[in-house]
Amino acid sequence: MNETFWITKLLARIHDPGEKALVLLRDRAGHEGGTSAVLWDQLFETGLITPKIKNNVKHADWWAAAADRPQFPKEDWHKTMVRWTKWPELIHPLSGETFSFLDRLNTTLSTTDIEDIKKRSLLHFQRLIEREDGKVDHRKTYLAYWRFGPSLVEESDNETLGVLWQQLPADTRIPDHSIWEHLDLTSAFAGAFSQDETNGPALLIVALGPIQPFIEASRSTTDLWAGSHLLSHLAWHAMKVLCEEFGPDSIVFPRLRGIPIVDLWLQDECHLTREKFDKEPWRLSESQDANPLFSAVLPNRFVAIVPNSESQRVAEKIVSAVRQRILYIGNKVVDRLFDEAGIDDNKYAKKQLKEQLNGFPEIHWSTVPFSLVQIGDRSKQTQLDTSLLQQAMAPYFGVDDNEECGFLAKKAWKILQESKTWDINAEDAPKFFDPNPGVLYPAVYDLANRSLASAKSTRLFDQSMQNGWRCSLTGETEWLTADPAQLSRYYGSNQDNDTLWSRIAKKHPAWAKDGEHLGALAAIKRLWPDIFADELKYSLGISTQRFVVSTHTMAIAKYLENWPNNGRISDENKKLLEELLEEKQPVALPRKIVLQDYNSERLYITKRIPALLDDASEDEYDDVVKKVKEIFKEISGSTQENDYQFETYYALILMDGDRMGKILSSDSDSNYSIQYQDSFHEQIRKMVNEKAELNDDLREYVNSKRAMSPGRHIAISAALNDFSLHVVPEIVEREFPGRVIYAGGDDVLAMLPVADLLPAMYRVRKAYSGTKLEPKNGSRIKNCNKGFILLRDKKNKENQLLRMLGTKATASCGAVVAHHKTPLSVVLRELRMAENQAKTEGNRDAYSITIAKRSGGALHLTDKWDSSFELLQNLCDFFSKSEVSRRVSYDSLAWLMDIPKNAPKRMIHNLLYYKFCAHTNLKDPSIIDEINHLAEQLAAIVDHSKGEQRLDKLKKILSIAEFFAREIRSTVLAESKEAL
Repeated sequence: MNETFWITKLLARIHDPGEKALVLLRDRAGHEGGTSAVLWDQLFETGLITPKIKNNVKHADWWAAAADRPQFPKEDWHKTMVRWTKWPELIHPLSGETFSFLDRLNTTLSTTDIEDIKKRSLLHFQRLIEREDGKVDHRKTYLAYWRFGPSLVEESDNETLGVLWQQLPADTRIPDHSIWEHLDLTSAFAGAFSQDETNGPALLIVALGPIQPFIEASRSTTDLWAGSHLLSHLAWHAMKVLCEEFGPDSIVFPRLRGIPIVDLWLQDECHLTREKFDKEPWRLSESQDANPLFSAVLPNRFVAIVPNSESQRVAEKIVSAVRQRILYIGNKVVDRLFDEAGIDDNKYAKKQLKEQLNGFPEIHWSTVPFSLVQIGDRSKQTQLDTSLLQQAMAPYFGVDDNEECGFLAKKAWKILQESKTWDINAEDAPKFFDPNPGVLYPAVYDLANRSLASAKSTRLFDQSMQNGWRCSLTGETEWLTADPAQLSRYYGSNQDNDTLWSRIAKKHPAWAKDGEHLGALAAIKRLWPDIFADELKYSLGISTQRFVVSTHTMAIAKYLENWPNNGRISDENKKLLEELLEEKQPVALPRKIVLQDYNSERLYITKRIPALLDDASEDEYDDVVKKVKEIFKEISGSTQENDYQFETYYALILMDGDRMGKILSSDSDSNYSIQYQDSFHEQIRKMVNEKAELNDDLREYVNSKRAMSPGRHIAISAALNDFSLHVVPEIVEREFPGRVIYAGGDDVLAMLPVADLLPAMYRVRKAYSGTKLEPKNGSRIKNCNKGFILLRDKKNKENQLLRMLGTKATASCGAVVAHHKTPLSVVLRELRMAENQAKTEGNRDAYSITIAKRSGGALHLTDKWDSSFELLQNLCDFFSKSEVSRRVSYDSLAWLMDIPKNAPKRMIHNLLYYKFCAHTNLKDPSIIDEINHLAEQLAAIVDHSKGEQRLDKLKKILSIAEFFAREIRSTVLAESKEAL
């Protein structure tokens, strides 16, 4: 793009200052006469800003405001302004809840010195200016303002402006979107106007696939991660095309600010000053394999605002860029395989690669121009002509061309249009601002979304011949080979043949196990951890470890976490340990364990014990475990016979947001939409409702459900990004010794020790909505309420106020507990079934737990989060008490087998109370109250159930609680912590 384009976008980013809400109605210079005016003089030479540039930015501002802010009636100026520092409110855009965090932050905004705020803001933006040969580089400065503008660094972690800075509202009257979201949208529209003054902007939606089949073709946790990460990587290369041409704020969904791979692009390819990224986690990663760059956080679908004249060209460029990227990666994989195998001729394998990658990934796109709305001269706003837009929408709604549909048929839109014809002399007639095409974002998005769905339903297949033996992982394509004649023979083992894969299995077993023969996509997935690590080494100058956390490592993670750091060990046992761990390779550990203050000897031991247990044969395993247990017991000083019985089970959770499509679309019939009046500041809402009492149309307008907006999309994306980038790792990997395999958007796939499964999945679910969550020792989550989460990082003196999905958003979670030797493909199948049961049998906002026993058989429980999850946790705590016999669950279940299915609630309560008391040491009187409370809760579950299943849920809860409370998961760990 030419220099004028980047100047336009940079001007759009400073047309409003970040501190607007804090100085509005307080600064005589006005919000545009402070920081923005000073930056204008420092960034642009005299005469550089032409009238055309100013006009494009002005109209972009109008469109962005119209798209993001619901209309309210014109009033006298003083009645429609809000002094936010005196009446500060943040409104959650997805739930409509009013959030007040100010008292807890001890802030006094109304008395904060205006000049001090402006000074801190100006200094912040001056530091971000990028120069080349002493002159301002407008493109790089624009990128720096986009990336770091919302990140005000305070000198002290006690100062509150840095927390509020990220969420300061763009409009104090409608505080449901931040100033940064408004600047993003204004810049996107301004860039489109700059490049296409005739037709203006268009909405572009792109989707990549397939997702689940590619990810699920996995035999290890590394495969599982690699599939997710590779798709996220390809999605970035699709978005990168738009970022390079139109800037990263052209992408409305997902929000790219703060995504590590985007930061790396800004640093390496856009050449922003490297020091700006010095405090970013991907540069300060405590553990190489825990680097945020290894996180798969980008979705396979994105929405962007582009110049209409460029939309088709750039969409085709996206398709080409993604296909070229996967082919480039594939060629690197083939080269490395053949180099490792010592085979020179890879021409046939390259031919196979090209054929097998043809059409992967599938890429669908659709684009809709805003020019379907006829407005004539933008400087003379008139009533909008939506006839062309209506005709374009009609086929997708199954109506005639002249029939209104979608957003155009909504009462809210009709009121805005028809308000011009109302009797302006009538006292009760509200007067609205003239609408511009930005208001019609909901209709344009709906049309683009339906067009994309239509494109997806028309799928073209270029079938390729696959005659030989198929890939061991996918079963769909031939395996890669140097000699096509080998494809006609079956190789069940790599011991007695000389294929490419037999050599790889011997020289590099991490790439292929004995008997495996892989096709192109499976090979790319298998080598992707190494390929990506090499790219990071080139960019960051660090050697990164393969991203591997074995299921066995996770099974014993609680034991590795809890044994003492400075315990003594005898010379005899020290020598034995050295012999056991000799030549064992270190494994990747959960981040919480790595972050502990280990001495070098303990860290050396901890990283190799999982490898020791993994490498032990079945005949050796019991003996190795016995020796390690004795060493652990000596270090901990334990004298208990049953201490350090190693866990052999681990857990996987799969969480998915409910009805995300409806949340994104903001369907007026959806419970996820809020009313127009819910977005207004309390003062404005009061004024509007007073007028609505006198006007039926206005009353219907303010009470109707609010349509979608780009601000809503940005808010959803920002919430999903912060949830997956910051909150999920904080809970899974810092509060608990788990491992996030995938966290992108509303999807979470994570591995945990069995002992931590219940509390971890519950906290992740609560954090998703931002509903009340109790602080946990050592966690950076200090407050979670009303859709917001406060993160405090004392180490880096950084605080973040993060907006989550809101209390209306729900999520369903499947969980599977399995033996570490169970084939991962089997566990993943059970996991998908559990998640599906949570959504179907549990009717969403539910959880489903499956315990797959090594001995055969399984336990299943599906229920609502608020119905029984807390009871399940309390029951586990009770069963794990030292005063309670393990037989309490068995005897209770045995009695329940014989009682009538229609037994009254009181009978069940008395039975459980009697059994629990009979198997409990009742010396502590408080435990009797606990038993009575548990018996009441369990009996209540039966009372709310119907028919033959009346007792089934009760039996399932008792059985699963008993499993989680077994001595190996509870008492041992409790005693181990006491020993610390």
